Amino acid sequence: MERVDVSILGRDYSLACLPTEKEALLAAVRHVDQRMLGVKGSGKVSSNERIAVMAAIQIAGELLTMRAPDGPLGNVAVGDFKRKIDDMNDLLDQIATPALQQQK
Repeated sequence: MERVDVSILGRDYSLACLPTEKEALLAAVRHVDQRMLGVKGSGKVSSNERIAVMAAIQIAGELLTMRAPDGPLGNVAVGDFKRKIDDMNDLLDQIATPALQQQK
């Protein structure tokens, strides 16, 4: 695990992640920080706890609306598509590797 120091709404946090996940973690931190700054900037919410909750609700709303268009997979979230594709690729690798080794 790698230690990553970040700042969200002016407050410092130390997080841990795998090196391969660092870029995604930093992108998530930027997104959360931007959302929280937006909530704070609206002037309607003052405490950091309420700002965090409002930002979390906004982000959850974004995620829930990121669904596939109408059709047979209309209720599947985008992240689920990625996981399913990754699983299929892993399965294909498992099947293809022995077949390729036999050809040699």
